[in-house]
Amino acid sequence: MAEENAPSYEKAREELTEVVRRLEAGGLTLEQSIELWERGEKLAALCEEWLQGARVKLAAAMAQRRQPDADDSPF
Repeated sequence: MAEENAPSYEKAREELTEVVRRLEAGGLTLEQSIELWERGEKLAALCEEWLQGARVKLAAAMAQRRQPDADDSPF
């Protein structure tokens, strides 16, 4: 992750869910809504970063699995 103290994917997703819930509930000032929206944008980007990293790792693992291992050759 880019930030040393960035939350885990699960924590970021949980907080993002709470941000969305609060925004949908309404009753906030414009300033509060904007602040929450900006936090939500950051959390969504962080979650996407986590997911992209997982996709890269998965693709690498799948590619490695498809390639025959040099140690497995009979000769």
